[in-house]
Amino acid sequence: MKETFINQKIESIWKAESARIIASLTRMVRDIDVAEDLAQDTLIVALERWPVSGLPENPGAWLMTVAKRKAIDLLRRKKTLSQKYEQLAYTLNTQQDVSEEVHEEMNDDVLRLIFMTCHPVVAENARVALTLKLVGGLTTKEIAKAFLVPEPTIAQRIVRAKRKLVDANVPFEVPNEDEYEERLSSVLTVIYLMFNEGYSASSGEQLIRTNLCHEAVRMGRVLPDLIPLEPEVHGLVALMEIQASRLKARTTPEGDMILLQDQDRSLWDQEHINRGLISLKTADELGGRMGIYALQASIAACHARAESLDATDWKQIVTLYETLSTIAPSPVVELNRAVAISMAYGPGAGLEILQSLHSDPAMKQYHLLPSIKGNLLLKLGRKQEAFTEFQRAASLTQNVQEQKFLLKQAEDCLK
Repeated sequence: MKETFINQKIESIWKAESARIIASLTRMVRDIDVAEDLAQDTLIVALERWPVSGLPENPGAWLMTVAKRKAIDLLRRKKTLSQKYEQLAYTLNTQQDVSEEVHEEMNDDVLRLIFMTCHPVVAENARVALTLKLVGGLTTKEIAKAFLVPEPTIAQRIVRAKRKLVDANVPFEVPNEDEYEERLSSVLTVIYLMFNEGYSASSGEQLIRTNLCHEAVRMGRVLPDLIPLEPEVHGLVALMEIQASRLKARTTPEGDMILLQDQDRSLWDQEHINRGLISLKTADELGGRMGIYALQASIAACHARAESLDATDWKQIVTLYETLSTIAPSPVVELNRAVAISMAYGPGAGLEILQSLHSDPAMKQYHLLPSIKGNLLLKLGRKQEAFTEFQRAASLTQNVQEQKFLLKQAEDCLK
């Protein structure tokens, strides 16, 4: 029992620290594949030692120290060790903790790693998959779920992406200003998907992976300093800030899921909301057509400004989703539009839109489609049909809290 608990703690710590470790190792060995192997070796050491010795006082520093020592040993074996690494090895042998300065350097390394893995030499869908795996700490299965594609497809993309980076000898650095644009779309996508996985984890025991949300927001806040005149940069920051404001209200103290309609809005973090609204205003002032992130931030802002679910301007949200569907059509956008229409014009209107999504192959294994359909059927008094949809939704999700919540909804249909 104790070993199981420690292994669960190790998994949680690894998800929080792996991006910084892989990024720092990549800076040292200049090979993303080797860096990932060294990071996995470090995880194995923790899995072997910590159940016996207990968790160290600073697990992140412990992991970083072991990882860097492994990198130094590798460089020594290759007889390419420079004076810099000799000094680093001496420091690590006499110092078990990492200073704030080194911690900040690791954060910078994460940003460098994102720009490296989003290099145009790699196909765009493969860039995003690789970055989510290395930086977001997502499994291949979780990434496949985010893209609504088969797991083997994602695995192949990741392998090809790493090979491309190695073959092209892509440097580990934040690119020059004139190179930002060609990588920006992928960088924004990665940070956005990382935040989404944190906001609503696709698998595991917890609904929210707070560390992923905070890391995505932190990296998002860096981008306006690098690229101040791009509206979508500010739009993404606005979206994440406003969504992050709800984190404390989305679950009970026990971790149970709370729907938007039942959330205590006094728990919404006003500082996050204010930051988000300022970023959204900046995006608007920069002019041009609103992009996908600014539009979603505008939708989030409608919720943030409303005192209650009923006071929300649902017709405005419908309009925003309609605009979003014209510039970035997808079944997920259509699903969200159906929810907004059901709130503005009644559950029957939303249900009509959902019917057209059943034939979309990407939605066949997507648990939110039957979940939302169940809610609309329940509002229409069609309890038996709602029960079936909630049961199906529960069978499709890999997240324990979502599954628990959906099964409770199904059970309530029988009362």
